[in-house]
Amino acid sequence: MMNPLKILISGGGTGGHIFPALSIADEIRRRYPKAEILFVGARGRMEMERVPAAGYKIVGLPVSGIQRRITLKNFKVVADLIRSLLMARKLVREFQPSLAIGVGGYASGPVLRSAARKGIPTLLQEQNSYAGVTNKLLAAKASVICVAYSGMEKYFPEDKLVLTGNPVRPIKISEELRADALTHFNLQSEKPVVLIVGGSLGARTLNNAMAAHVSLLLDAGIQVVWQTGKYYYDEMSVRVDTSHPLLHVLPFIARMDLAYNVADVMISRAGAISISEICLTGTASILVPSPNVAEDHQTKNALALVKENAAVLISDKEAGEKLVTAALELLADKERCASLRKNSLRLAQPDATAQIVDEVEKIVERSSKR
Repeated sequence: MMNPLKILISGGGTGGHIFPALSIADEIRRRYPKAEILFVGARGRMEMERVPAAGYKIVGLPVSGIQRRITLKNFKVVADLIRSLLMARKLVREFQPSLAIGVGGYASGPVLRSAARKGIPTLLQEQNSYAGVTNKLLAAKASVICVAYSGMEKYFPEDKLVLTGNPVRPIKISEELRADALTHFNLQSEKPVVLIVGGSLGARTLNNAMAAHVSLLLDAGIQVVWQTGKYYYDEMSVRVDTSHPLLHVLPFIARMDLAYNVADVMISRAGAISISEICLTGTASILVPSPNVAEDHQTKNALALVKENAAVLISDKEAGEKLVTAALELLADKERCASLRKNSLRLAQPDATAQIVDEVEKIVERSSKR
């Protein structure tokens, strides 16, 4: 393959789209240090901060989701979509990528549509067991569609599917990193740790459950590392005693690799990337699927682990009453924790990122021979 390679990566909105995209970019750059990689995201969304922080350039489009109810805001959404299509067309023409990659999210649509119309090959990466609207619309023109679950032919052309798993951040579990994590989070080595992560933006159900009952954990001598999400941080900081030495409340955890190294039990939503990271790290987890997602796909994600005895599932409705108690019970059951860790590790797909970039190479090689 000739250098320099030029790759356009589009998508975002949540960490579930952004972190896989960054993992793919990092692997491309590892293989091809001279590769030129440009991200395209949605203005005002978290990718506009996270991607530059990871060392990549990003361009923002004024694109957003359509409102499900009848509202005048949808006129602006449509106008912004038209502007985004025009901007994406200009961007593709000027950047002239070898390949465009879409990871889902609002910005993927205009960018990959524009790339496909210019004859540029495209690759889609679908993280969930239920395909997102953007990826379904883009599938017909895609060269390859990388998926994390079997049975995705009900959403996509079967001949384009490649089962790779989800690309995740490289996370190692080691005694050395555990020591670093204890210092980073100001934790005591002899006390157990519960990690609460409601996705990159936070989850009100998990936050409310913790605010109401976190004292049960603290009174039991359990340390709590709690990512609230930036939208909930101020509220949660008022509702709990953040000066408690065992309680560590954060708006966002940038070093999730360190968080996994100290978590005896993790409480999490059941987004696809969270599931993949839990398996990769062999973390004992309690999953609370979000009810506010298409086709209830987070419950399907969680059940894939539960049926293998690799996680505990608590419904969103039951979380307020049962979540903290379940964490206490799991921490007390060392044998079950060990079983969850072992079984989740068995479900890991550690080579997903490499397999996706293998597909990138194949597509670019085929294109260069035409």
